[in-house]
Amino acid sequence: MAVVAVFAPFAARAAQRELRVGYQKGLLSLLKKRGTLEQRLAPLGVAVKWIEFSAGPVQLEALNVGSIDFGDVGEAPPIFAQANGTPIVYVAATVPRPAVEAVLVPAASAIRTVADLKGKKIALNKGSNVHYFLVKLLQKNGLNYSDVNLVWLAPADARAAFEKGVVDAWVIWEPFLAAAEQTLSARILADASGVVKNRAYYFSSKDYAQKNGDVLSIAVEELNKIDIWGKANRNELAAELSAVWGLPKPVVDVLVARSSFGTEPISRAILAEQQVIADTFFELKLIPRQIDVRDAAPAALGRS
Repeated sequence: MAVVAVFAPFAARAAQRELRVGYQKGLLSLLKKRGTLEQRLAPLGVAVKWIEFSAGPVQLEALNVGSIDFGDVGEAPPIFAQANGTPIVYVAATVPRPAVEAVLVPAASAIRTVADLKGKKIALNKGSNVHYFLVKLLQKNGLNYSDVNLVWLAPADARAAFEKGVVDAWVIWEPFLAAAEQTLSARILADASGVVKNRAYYFSSKDYAQKNGDVLSIAVEELNKIDIWGKANRNELAAELSAVWGLPKPVVDVLVARSSFGTEPISRAILAEQQVIADTFFELKLIPRQIDVRDAAPAALGRS
């Protein structure tokens, strides 16, 4: 009884640890389905809670108010989040994936080049990865950010506006991209190849990362296992994602075929990529203040 009395408080404290995962339908959905994260974390007394979101900026709002501890997001939302004071820390990054975001136009549209977008209405999700992509795409093709009329819409609303002809173009990511190609006869005007790298990032809060580095390391390890499996088993991956997204498998086959796979630790080079995005957004007055991305670096990497 004395032994139980001594160790009971420690067991209770261990059982109180939790990992609240914010996720968009995708790789994290497969991790949730497999249950391997729960299996790995159970011996550490860590419970896992899953919370689904429709887009990255909303996930980071949840991080800011302390509702989640870990999640996945495109390259632009962390910049907006850090500029707004969210205590974000980068945990890991995917390999570059430029082919999984693009500008779509209707198949019969007279828009044939990026330069033709001048003066046109373009739908996109504000603060998302495609926001930065569009900025750099316009610059690369001799257009200013002010040369186009942006319409801020979440993916579902943007699809409806695109289908009804309310907007001239739509900048979007997978799986919405492949679905629009296949079901709306949309045409890819340009993807991000040669424009931006379009990594995805796994993030946490500074406080959670400081206290639970072991938990986050395990989460990244399990995600990378799915990445490695998916690269070698694209047909099976497409079948699983088809069920997750509720999309026909032929649609998912398209996006899986143009996807890149792999998870990497955060490096100074990757942070430098993010700094370019931050500086671009500040110059365009899209964020309220200039930021140093190194302030969101993992503790192990340091700020220098």
